[in-house]
Amino acid sequence: MRRWNGWGDDTIEFALNGDALGFLAQRIGAGSPVKDAAFEQACGRIAPSRLPPHDLIDTSAEVRLRNALGQSLPDWLRLRYGVIEAAPDGVAYPESPEQVRALIDYAQQFGVALIPQGGGTSVAGHLTAPAGAQPVLAVNLTRMRQLYFLDTESQLATFGAGVFGPDLEAQLRARGYTLGHFPQSFEYSTLGGWVVTRSSGQQSLRYGRIEQMFRGGKVETPAGTLDIPTFPASAAGTDLREMVLGSEGRLGILTEATVRVTPLPEYEAFHAVFFPSWAAAEAAVRQVVQGGLSLSMLRLSNPLETTTMLALAGHKKLISALERYLSWRGCKDGKCMLMIGVSGRKAAAKAALRDALALAAPHGGVHIGRKMGDKWKQNRFRNVYLRNTAWQHGYAIDTVETAVDWPRVGAMMGAVEAAAADALAQHGEQVHAYTHLSHLYAQGASVYTTFVYRLAGNYEDDLARWRTLKHAVSMAIVENGGTISHQHGVGSDHAPYLVAEKGELGLSAMQALFAHFDPQRIMNPGKLLP
Repeated sequence: MRRWNGWGDDTIEFALNGDALGFLAQRIGAGSPVKDAAFEQACGRIAPSRLPPHDLIDTSAEVRLRNALGQSLPDWLRLRYGVIEAAPDGVAYPESPEQVRALIDYAQQFGVALIPQGGGTSVAGHLTAPAGAQPVLAVNLTRMRQLYFLDTESQLATFGAGVFGPDLEAQLRARGYTLGHFPQSFEYSTLGGWVVTRSSGQQSLRYGRIEQMFRGGKVETPAGTLDIPTFPASAAGTDLREMVLGSEGRLGILTEATVRVTPLPEYEAFHAVFFPSWAAAEAAVRQVVQGGLSLSMLRLSNPLETTTMLALAGHKKLISALERYLSWRGCKDGKCMLMIGVSGRKAAAKAALRDALALAAPHGGVHIGRKMGDKWKQNRFRNVYLRNTAWQHGYAIDTVETAVDWPRVGAMMGAVEAAAADALAQHGEQVHAYTHLSHLYAQGASVYTTFVYRLAGNYEDDLARWRTLKHAVSMAIVENGGTISHQHGVGSDHAPYLVAEKGELGLSAMQALFAHFDPQRIMNPGKLLP
């Protein structure tokens, strides 16, 4: 069963051995386990529903709690400590665009705010019900998950927007195709969520980000139905897809999406390469990505993330042998690990890998084969379960991500990690912060930083620690010229920092767009725009 107050399936655990816990204790101190609130206790804090009756709406406390929050750290704190605060007054599970239309009409009639939902994996505060007198309805789209049509000539597939990643891929795979969109949340996130938050999958170097895949669809808005046809290209004014991409439920509810698909790859492999330093690694990956090679993934870990991954890997004897070999090859304390992915026709994929390794070698790159790559692929959607395990041992894990042009990459990485350290020092705590480049472009790269720090053991103090950390690292991103979000959207957590990127004129243009489709402002209020 899906966890109600953590990540994923409650039968799956990501174990931390004694050496891994010792590593964390040495870095930031030993954690103290926190007692979680019981599900029944949390349900007891849900206020009575304020919604007028409707056949499609469930107002039970249990269903409302399971749809109340996402996966951001503040969401976790509310659920783990049982401090739910605001929750939706009801949840609807429409099964057709007509039912979505009926729910929007209902909301307009009674002045109800609507929060569209998919898998509930948001880490940016997209799903939080606003406090106040206005009743709130969560519209969960996960029953709208079928493949409506597959056009094999154009390689286009149309799905219900609530389809989960594994279901989408299974329906395509049975017909010999793939979308190729694999965010870390893949198992529990939905196609509609990917579109409206501008998601990026782990193999975007081959398949593209979701904006390259999204070709058209339908959106039910308070002002009517927005129908976006598909074209291979168009010069006919504003691209309506761009209004939907990144809209985060503010203009309406995406009910179906047509996406570009590709035939299943004949061959796929992931290989690990180590470099002696960050400078060497960054220069190598920049040369590789600007070379236009047909790779599916480049993922570069900085020295501390590399050390952390090796410390958490287990297999102590094998890792020790690897460390000795790398040291002999010149990759010692400051070493960085690069994961290279190739997908496609076997001959072309292997040729691209050879070319990438040839470019890496002059920078000191040491290729160690695909065993670590195979292990990475096996755990690619399991590593996030570490959040659950860390909590059980008294640690919080949070992340931020941004993207900048190449000259700013190194400075951004250092600034974000330093800001986190300074923020937690205000609370007398240390932070274990490490970074990787998760998506690489000819122009620049995403910078994705993870923070591990100790829990205080009570809601108020832990929320204060998170707020101090979040503000500090967000300001570091803004001051170093980065986007406030490369792949997770804006929600409510990032909204205060959006003006630095869009400017006042840009924000007012977005407000006017949403007001055109939603004149009563009932669609996901408080999200995206500050």
